[in-house]
Amino acid sequence: MSENENKRPKVVYKKGGDGSSEKDPKNRSNLPRFNFYWIYFIIGAFFLSVFLLPGSDAKGPTMGELHEMLKNGEVKSIEVINREKAYIYLTDTAKTLQKHKQKAQERGFWSLSTDGYSYVMDDIGSYDEFSKQVAEAQKDRTSGVVFVTARTEPQYDGILNWIFIFALIFGFWYLMMRRMGGPSGGGAGQIFSIGKSRAQLFDKDTKVNVTFADVAGLEEAKIEVMEIVDFLKNPKKYTDLGGKIPKGALLVGPPGTGKTLLAKAVAGEASVPFFSLSGSDFVEMFVGVGASRVRDLFKQAKEKAPCIIFIDEIDAIGRARGRNAMQGANDERENTLNQLLTEMDGFGTDTGVIILAATNRPDILDSALLRPGRFDRQISIDKPDIIGREQIFNVHLAPLTKLDDDVDPKKLAAQTPGFAGAEIANVCNEAALIAARKNKQKVEMQDFQDAIDRVIGGLEKKNKLISPEEKKIVAYHEAGHAIVGWFLEHADPLVKVSIVPRGVAALGYAQYLPKEQYLYRTEQLIDAMCMTLGGRAAEEVFFGKISTGAQNDLERITKMAYAMVTMYGMNEKVGNVSFHDPQNEYGFQKPYSDETAELIDQEVRKLIADAYERTKKLIEEKREQLETIAQELLQKEIIFQSDLERLIGKRPFEQKTTYDDFVNGNGTHVEPVADVQEAEIIETEQKESAEEDTSDKEE
Repeated sequence: MSENENKRPKVVYKKGGDGSSEKDPKNRSNLPRFNFYWIYFIIGAFFLSVFLLPGSDAKGPTMGELHEMLKNGEVKSIEVINREKAYIYLTDTAKTLQKHKQKAQERGFWSLSTDGYSYVMDDIGSYDEFSKQVAEAQKDRTSGVVFVTARTEPQYDGILNWIFIFALIFGFWYLMMRRMGGPSGGGAGQIFSIGKSRAQLFDKDTKVNVTFADVAGLEEAKIEVMEIVDFLKNPKKYTDLGGKIPKGALLVGPPGTGKTLLAKAVAGEASVPFFSLSGSDFVEMFVGVGASRVRDLFKQAKEKAPCIIFIDEIDAIGRARGRNAMQGANDERENTLNQLLTEMDGFGTDTGVIILAATNRPDILDSALLRPGRFDRQISIDKPDIIGREQIFNVHLAPLTKLDDDVDPKKLAAQTPGFAGAEIANVCNEAALIAARKNKQKVEMQDFQDAIDRVIGGLEKKNKLISPEEKKIVAYHEAGHAIVGWFLEHADPLVKVSIVPRGVAALGYAQYLPKEQYLYRTEQLIDAMCMTLGGRAAEEVFFGKISTGAQNDLERITKMAYAMVTMYGMNEKVGNVSFHDPQNEYGFQKPYSDETAELIDQEVRKLIADAYERTKKLIEEKREQLETIAQELLQKEIIFQSDLERLIGKRPFEQKTTYDDFVNGNGTHVEPVADVQEAEIIETEQKESAEEDTSDKEE
């Protein structure tokens, strides 16, 4: 691009009614926004220059020039103001003299006029000495002697200057405080509300529309928070038995699993005041503001009790103290945390104030914050299983009024393993957008599949130019993943394989259905490593060369191998030890010697090398099947599990539980507890039902 092209202004186009584009001269979206505070700056600078900068260099007549004018009889009168400044009035004859006119023009004196004074002496020194010199200059004259008269005037100029300066400084400070005040408060009150709490209050006047019916896939967590709401509604039911209302509950889980949504549902269901704020709302540039806001928050909460306080992202202020040696013990964040700990443990157990907090990094929180008496309960909110995903799909499919009959939440739940609630909501929204982009009247199942692909791999790059050779490498790479996973017993079952370019650098991907399990054996992890190495091994077996396409695969297996050796104790030579340090207790020091570090590196390389050789051997054995899958991928670009069963037969390992069982209704389906109060009164309902049955029999 030439230099002239770089200097061309950007042209904004608008679409016409027929879809064409034309220039829109009125569009100002690319122009920089004007900041109104520049006007304040310009006005302040102008007045400062007027009042503070020195005036012109022109001076009044000197005493010698005054003596000369007095001797020549050119002075009509002299008037001294406040014994410091003299007004020298000329006679009518002197005003017509050329020398006075010329001096007025040269020195910037007052212009000559018939009714005004001509010269001004700003500083006469001593008044008595000035009067004496005027008299001496006229001692030879007997007529027309000029006498000095004195007059006093109020001095407003200096006072006005100082008033303006202080007003300007105060106005600038006011504007700065208003800008830093943020969204809290308004007007002049922001200046004095720096230490006030920024919590948003939800009560009967500001009702939240989110309820527990809008929260799906979190049945156990809902039961916990339902009980908290019931604590505040019916505290006597619990205190009569000697129990104490818990002070706090911590919602812990990965991002997007619904922690904040669950807190909103609590605010919507509870008929008590609900204070909501973020952990970063306590942080300010001024020292002591965070602690002051904590005190003000709990003061308001006690006045509104019974109530709930929700602190989102509490790790912003709840980080373990003493972690950062550079900041020291008087860090502002630590002072805020200390005040929070004091307030949580300071009010009585019967005040009716319960604290909810959410974080996705519980490992960095201070241990004093997590102890019983502060956060008595830690509610784990994990990613939903296949049943939970179906419930979440049902919630997010409800707003989509025009759905095709083939849209099945069960199938969608099976095709989205590992998705969190936020990702499922994004899938539903993307599906509606894709259907609208294609001018469809209904949202079809294919739109949801396209949306899932977009969420997993990114936007499809239809215009991305890929050479036939690169496309062939990608096809064999992904076919290698599919084959290894298909013929390894403990590998996750395949869902889809695609070689459509997506995202920034993804040229293809293979999607699997991970098992709903929490414990993994050694052979399961090794099979997972082999499946991840299947793409690199397929490239070497079929082309005799390797490419950079396995970068992400190598990162994953490296982390997995180091975890097996250093965290899970799955290596004979290193032994049953774990160097996992989530609390960073060792700091910058390694918890093992240099010899152990060298042994760890050797065992990790050996583990990966053995898995790679095993993968290559498997691919050589299944060479024909891999060739068949790769050719199918080059032709269709996307294949599913049913295509693999058609091409190479069913998987040789019988699976006890597959997502097909769930989709077809053959698997175990546990109906969740849906009613808000059912979790607490289920036993009572069973008793009532039994009593009704008994009464029916008696009748």
